[in-house]
Amino acid sequence: MQIEVGYEIIYDVPQPTPMLLALTIHHSRASDLVAPDLLRTEPSVPVSGYRDLFGNWISRIVAPAGRIRLATRAVVRDSGLPDPIHPEAIQHPVQDLPEETLQFLLGSRYCETDRLTEIAWRLFGTAPTGWGRVQAICDFVHRHLSFGYAHARPTKTAFEAYEEGTGVCRDFAHLAVAFCRCMNIPARYCTGYLGDIGVPAMDAPMDFSGWFEAYLGGTWSTFDARFNVPRIGRVLLARGRDAADVAIATTFGPNTLAGFTVIAEEVGDPA
Repeated sequence: MQIEVGYEIIYDVPQPTPMLLALTIHHSRASDLVAPDLLRTEPSVPVSGYRDLFGNWISRIVAPAGRIRLATRAVVRDSGLPDPIHPEAIQHPVQDLPEETLQFLLGSRYCETDRLTEIAWRLFGTAPTGWGRVQAICDFVHRHLSFGYAHARPTKTAFEAYEEGTGVCRDFAHLAVAFCRCMNIPARYCTGYLGDIGVPAMDAPMDFSGWFEAYLGGTWSTFDARFNVPRIGRVLLARGRDAADVAIATTFGPNTLAGFTVIAEEVGDPA
């Protein structure tokens, strides 16, 4: 199957404003691109880029004073299969974990392991290790949090989501990530496109989606505490410790978001 993805983001800025943009499809999906997701800006400005510490491609621009439009459209090949399930995947002892996974055991900006460890062990200490424990975490977060865009705020942490019992997809992911780390399971935050493919369409504007990956059985596997069922058609943009590492746009100056549209939908294969 093929999926068309893209966005249009409009900012009003009162002065020239540097921006960092994590809006490029992750290199792990590069071979799936039928049409590339080239960043277009109106007005046209120079675009440079670099790989961050997590391997994400970050674009750099300086938005001129006034209104700037950021946009792209791309087509991605996809297997059409739901997220794989590996119930036999084991949990590795910390001393056996690869060094590159260890940073994903530590607390981070939005995932306060120090405030959640006692809660996590009380909730999940008797759950089976490995895949079963991560699934138990997803089951709890899915039940414990009520989804609603009115509950979103950029400063909300995993502990605050737990206390308030509400959140959006990033809060579901942050709380699950924090609980996994508390239980000695490396977990990292993911952001990208996730359309309503194979499920009833949601009656809400589309946004970028947040989910997470846990390191089990020698590999990283996808989990989604918000939906808590395997989904079709995820297109990864970026990974990091939490949402602070993969912000869609980081602006170094005052700005007003004047428009925001995201698409991710199945399209017909060419004849």
